[in-house]
Amino acid sequence: MSLSKIEWTECTWNPLTGCTKFSIGCNNCYAEKMSNRLKAMGVKNYSNGFKLTLHEDTLSIPMSWKKPRMIFVNSMSDLFHEDVPDDFIVKVFKTMNLTQMHTFQILTKRSERLKKMSSVLTWTNNIWMGVTVESIMYKQRVNDLISTDAYIKFLSLEPLLDDVQGIDINGIDWVIVGGESGPGARLMKEEWVKNIKTLCVDRSIPFFFKQWGGVNKKKTGRLLDGKTWNQMPVK
Repeated sequence: MSLSKIEWTECTWNPLTGCTKFSIGCNNCYAEKMSNRLKAMGVKNYSNGFKLTLHEDTLSIPMSWKKPRMIFVNSMSDLFHEDVPDDFIVKVFKTMNLTQMHTFQILTKRSERLKKMSSVLTWTNNIWMGVTVESIMYKQRVNDLISTDAYIKFLSLEPLLDDVQGIDINGIDWVIVGGESGPGARLMKEEWVKNIKTLCVDRSIPFFFKQWGGVNKKKTGRLLDGKTWNQMPVK
């Protein structure tokens, strides 16, 4: 477990690490850069760098945490990656099912596999399931998410790379928006953010604005219309 600087969670749990690029949002993957840095530092779980690696020994870690936590699952990978065995995903869910004092947040771009596996997974109310939709090209991911029995269904529109105003968010419980950050960060237009915010406000869907991003995200900050948007779903 490590405390997280990600604004919408408290800590991270990575029963698997490493991934492969899947869609355009992956081009400047922060997890790849971080994994290679941790490998160079000699961190045990990153000895394979960004190659997909399962960590069976970490599956029970959340059971040792007595204080309730908001936990981002696999910040350094994608649980529904095509090379992750079905039974390993079931094991991860089992841990979450057994530790209902915690809230687990899962994000995937591989929504087709999520949809396919949904019926064999146990969706206790402490599991929040999300999909990343960085472009309107991937709006089908929303439909795949809606088809699951997740208690809280959320969207991460980060890095937001085009206007997704036409996206159907009926049945969605939470929307996060953020711009890409770091070297080579791609542009996110203010109007794209405001279009989504308006859509959420009109439908009473909690809206969380994470960052403007850019090469220096601290400089650009996270104010939208002069205020911070930190809305969260009601558990």
